[in-house]
Amino acid sequence: MIPQSICVFCGASAGNRSEYADAARDLGKLIAQAGKTLVYGGGRVGLMGIVADGALSAGGNVVGVITEQLMDRELGHTGIAELLVVRTMHERKALMADRSEGFIALPGGLGTFDELFEILSWAQLGIHRKPVGLLNTLGFFDPLVSLVDKAAADGFMRMNHREEIAVDERPETLLAKLATIRPAGARFVPTPIR
Repeated sequence: MIPQSICVFCGASAGNRSEYADAARDLGKLIAQAGKTLVYGGGRVGLMGIVADGALSAGGNVVGVITEQLMDRELGHTGIAELLVVRTMHERKALMADRSEGFIALPGGLGTFDELFEILSWAQLGIHRKPVGLLNTLGFFDPLVSLVDKAAADGFMRMNHREEIAVDERPETLLAKLATIRPAGARFVPTPIR
């Protein structure tokens, strides 16, 4: 079953290809049409604003979590029903994770990568048992998937952690895959120093 609330990590930029915006909008709509809640970074700009607007256009419930600093820059999305303002980025990420039952990363920059890798690390450590997916629009995440595969192949992580990351280029297919992932929780065993 598709998680009841899905946190979407994505950029405050829309990127330079229209396909990124189209995929973000479609994902927001699909989450709303499935009767699920979109949780995201609370911004009105870039892919953040587009995914939120997509969900809103389909009558969806949208929860935004933004920092005071970003609100002071007038970047908060005032058209959503619930916009939570927190002090720090750490609080923002923790609250987004707490309010979500699954996660999807869209294309983005360093902030998106930070959010994605933190949530993947938490899964590996057993801090949560929530599914994680990558919306691989235009193959954006191909290099990252190759890097994670290399880390598993070279013994820096277990392949079963890699297999718990859903990857697809189409929002509807990714949501279906996310519904099938059942993270097993903590299986992290450090390799002893020789």
